[in-house]
Formats: sequence, structure tokens, C-alpha cells
Amino acid sequence: MRRADRLFQIIQIFRRHRRPLTAGEIAAELETSVRTVYRDIADLMAQRVPIRGEAGVGYVMEGGYDMPPLMLTQDEVEAAVLGAQWVASRGDPTLSRAARDLVSKINATVPARLRSYIEDPVTRARPDFRGPQDRIDLTAVRKAIREGRKITISYSDEQGRGSRRTIWPITLGFLETARILVGWCELRQGFRHFRTDRIGAAVFEEEPIPERPPVLRKRWLAEMDERRRAAEAQARSGA
Repeated sequence: MRRADRLFQIIQIFRRHRRPLTAGEIAAELETSVRTVYRDIADLMAQRVPIRGEAGVGYVMEGGYDMPPLMLTQDEVEAAVLGAQWVASRGDPTLSRAARDLVSKINATVPARLRSYIEDPVTRARPDFRGPQDRIDLTAVRKAIREGRKITISYSDEQGRGSRRTIWPITLGFLETARILVGWCELRQGFRHFRTDRIGAAVFEEEPIPERPPVLRKRWLAEMDERRRAAEAQARSGA
């Protein structure tokens, strides 16, 4: 790895972590020596990159540090293009258009040596979504999630039984065969997953949800993790 690429990767590693990192941890990810990492960090600090810490204790990078946009590596370009391919084929119309625009912007700004990875990518995502048709405006759903507002829906379960729910939407899941709206259901007093092809009428309320969406998402993720661990424990006990 070139030294310039290694320095950039060190900054990216700091951006992914909030806790202090040791030189050994950074060296292991970069597959280089601890001595090289010490030298690189000293060089970054000399260039006024706001890294704090010391050898043997750990280092952190202060928030708010900006780098020139789109200083991407080959692997990052391939990851961005593959992700954009997936979104373009499976996202709602607004996200699909945004994914195609993203690829065009990346192609217009990266160095010429990286453009072949965009124009003729070596990784591919399946170009067509084979799941059922959405029956709710996902662009409006994403807006409601960002603004923290309730949605009232008419919903049919797997047996075709209908119900009317007011939910606090927190996330959209784009799966291979379906799309899922996750939210806190006022009727059931718990988190529920609603397939978007089973949602009938939807009213996007002006009323804000009483909790912040990031807090609800954290609770939902913790609940999903607990269910996963319980299922794994049950599977082990039955083996």
C-alpha cells in the first residue's frame, strides 16, 4: 500500500471508531508494522490532523475534521458502485434515481485511473427486484421517519385479516423478496414489521411521535439481538 493511501486509511479507521485505538489495532487492519503506524500518526499530527493520544495508551481523532471529498480507494469505489447498483434495482423510485445520480457524480470526480471500476465494474448486483409491488409511497415513508411523524395504515396480515394501525415508523428494510416497514405499533404496544405490499390506505399524520427515532431504533435493534440470541440458545439446547 502506498504511504498516501495508508495515511488516508488511518483517518478512515479513526472515523469508524469513537473509542481510542492502539497502534497495534490499526497495524493489524492495515497489515503493516506497529512502528510504521507510529510514524504515520506522527506525520498526520504534524500535518494538523486532530489526533490525540500516545503510544501504549491509544489514539482518537477529534470530530469535525474534514478531508477533500471523494478521495476514494479502488475498493471504496467498487463498494459504492455495487451498493448503488443494488439500490437502483430495489429502492423506491426516488432512491433508485438518487443511486444512479450518485454513480454519475462519483464518475465525474474520481481520478481517471479509477473510472474503469465505475464504467465496467467487476462486481454486479442483480438488476431486477422480484418482490411484490409496494402499496405505500416509500418516499413519503422515509420523510415521515426523518421527521419523526406517525403513520396510520390499513394492514392485511398473512391470513388476509385486516386491521388499522397507528405506528411510529423507525426504519425501512429492503430485503431480497420484500420491503418491510418497522415501527412501534400503538395497537400492539410493541415493535412490529409490516410488509409494504400488504399496506392498504396510509395517512401520514402531522402528529410527532413521542420519542426520538434514533432512541427507538436502538431499542428495536436490542430487541432483535435478544431474540436472535434466544433462538440460538434454543437451537443449541435442542441439538
